[in-house]
Amino acid sequence: MTGPAGDSGHRAESPAHPNRTGGRSRGAEDSTCRTGEPFRPAEGPDYRIEDLAHLSGATVRTIRAYQDRGLLPRPERRGRANLYADAHLARLRQIADLLDRGYTLASIKELLEAWDAGRGLGGVLGLVAEVDGPWTAEEAVRISRAELDERFGGTPNDEAVAEAVELGVLEPVPGDDDVYLVPSPQELSVAAELHGAGVPLSAISGHLRELRGQVEHIASRFLEFTTEYVFARCLDGPHCPTDADAAMAASLVRRLRPLAQQTVDAELARAMRLFAARHLRSHLGVEGAPPPENRTCSVTMPAETMRAVEGLVGAERAPEFIALAAEREVRARDLDRLATSPGASVDFDEAP
Repeated sequence: MTGPAGDSGHRAESPAHPNRTGGRSRGAEDSTCRTGEPFRPAEGPDYRIEDLAHLSGATVRTIRAYQDRGLLPRPERRGRANLYADAHLARLRQIADLLDRGYTLASIKELLEAWDAGRGLGGVLGLVAEVDGPWTAEEAVRISRAELDERFGGTPNDEAVAEAVELGVLEPVPGDDDVYLVPSPQELSVAAELHGAGVPLSAISGHLRELRGQVEHIASRFLEFTTEYVFARCLDGPHCPTDADAAMAASLVRRLRPLAQQTVDAELARAMRLFAARHLRSHLGVEGAPPPENRTCSVTMPAETMRAVEGLVGAERAPEFIALAAEREVRARDLDRLATSPGASVDFDEAP
């Protein structure tokens, strides 16, 4: 078990508290860990560091490292012994819980300092739970290898299964090599329908990889957009957000969560209708397909050239200027070609 340098070395699950004279029950300990009360050593059983390590799931080395980093208060010195209290055990469980939620030790220290100063963590943890929670109502299901083979034509394909596992479409079930977890049954159903329609599994996998990259870009841009205009007012600042700030952010997550999918659904429907109709007209030769001369395309230009054009005619008229300049160059080359073609020369010395 590694130490805190890697933000690990601590288990979230802890053994049950042994019965000790004068000690509190396990339920009382868990209540201390969850209520959000700042660290306050209380009357109760005394623990040696080995006992604390056993109860918390952390190693002795990790506990000492937490103390050195200021994450865990020092024990009480009695004679030659260092003794810990229930509050130390509760604090170690809080640290383990925050590590499991993805916080770094530096972030945990800042949160716990705010907590000890009287500012609760309930709102922050509520926000984390809201973000970490499911973003879809879809529930994972299990599927056997035999059922999987049957849905995809009945012929076993180990290579395709391995690729599906790599993509996360399937997840192996520990201890059972013939069963897989399907995080998104809808995604698997789409793949089965496409394969049944004649699309090779390799093409489906390739399309999913490409689609995932594009969707991740959309998600990233949506988060940047909402962070700049929505979440900044309740999360930005020199200190940790208060409970009220975090609760407001959690509420915004709940409200905005479906908006991203609704926007993508609407835009995908619009684009599919547009391009499906265009492809159909093109294949059928139906009038209404956009003529080649009316089509537009994007080109890459050096940034220095673009800045020079904008400085010359302004940013708004730069595209028009570039188009006209390109058109003039094309026509100039056409004129040069005509002027140098056979039979097009003129003897200017010849009298009329």
